[in-house]
Amino acid sequence: MRLAVPSSHLSIAVKRIKKDSLAKAGLCVVCLFALVALLDVVPVPTHDAYGLRWGRTALDVIFQKDVEKSYSPPLARTGILNRQEFPLKARHLLGTNNLGEDVLYNALKGVRTAFIIGIVPSVIAGVFAIFFGLLAGFYGGWIDDAIQYVYQVLSSIPAILLLIAMLMIMERGLWQLCVALGVTSWVGLCRLIRGETLKVRQMEYIEAARALGASDARLLFRHILPNVMHLVIIEMTLDFSGLVMSEAILTFIGLGAEPGTGSWGRMIMTADRELPNGIWWNLTGASVFLFLLVLAFNLVADALRDALDPRLRAG
Repeated sequence: MRLAVPSSHLSIAVKRIKKDSLAKAGLCVVCLFALVALLDVVPVPTHDAYGLRWGRTALDVIFQKDVEKSYSPPLARTGILNRQEFPLKARHLLGTNNLGEDVLYNALKGVRTAFIIGIVPSVIAGVFAIFFGLLAGFYGGWIDDAIQYVYQVLSSIPAILLLIAMLMIMERGLWQLCVALGVTSWVGLCRLIRGETLKVRQMEYIEAARALGASDARLLFRHILPNVMHLVIIEMTLDFSGLVMSEAILTFIGLGAEPGTGSWGRMIMTADRELPNGIWWNLTGASVFLFLLVLAFNLVADALRDALDPRLRAG
């Protein structure tokens, strides 16, 4: 028995995005940010007194980390640059921070962190939600009651308090933050998958597959899971923006990524002490990048929801 509907999810989404100018613009911005994140991942060999080393990324090479005058305003010229090494860096487009580092460089370094925070917790939450949601909806009974009890308890605890408690238990770091966000954000998607599974398991093709001797595992992963994947795709895309903003907020209050990690939240935290002195470009750089990425992902997420949600398609 072959199921045709799930295989069309991608084509439906592509057609919808092609018709939506805002979604296409958002997708282009997301791809541009993804390229920046990739440049901050790809290692580049460099030579120094110790020989060949791989400690720098392509983004680090493009933006030479020369120490400049502290708090240079945007577009200000500086006299310490090695223009033979990098002639395009004759001006700091967004100025420099208190350490003399280029604000544009720091903002671009935050893109990689934003993608890690937006993707890794979504995958962790998706695994939890799919596993428990399918079990609760398919088997029902005491399994359903137990899973509902777990996520009702988690829902009754304020998310920020649960996050703080987990981060206090684990060591501070980017990956620890990803785990904490993933473990605390699967409940909503689990409810949706459970409800959709309750509906799908009663359909005729499921009964026919069961009558032909299909095992529970085959029913769950071959027939039911593809029919709830549109919920997973929509929810994970919508959650991306919230997770990126959560990282910025948690870093701002001192619970996010460790020092030395590129983070828009850390830039905003530093800018909190700079604004009274009229130094606004550090805050502006982080805020503009955060706004553009969140807006772009929201535009793409809205298009995916309109394309994949059966209720909206029917309307």
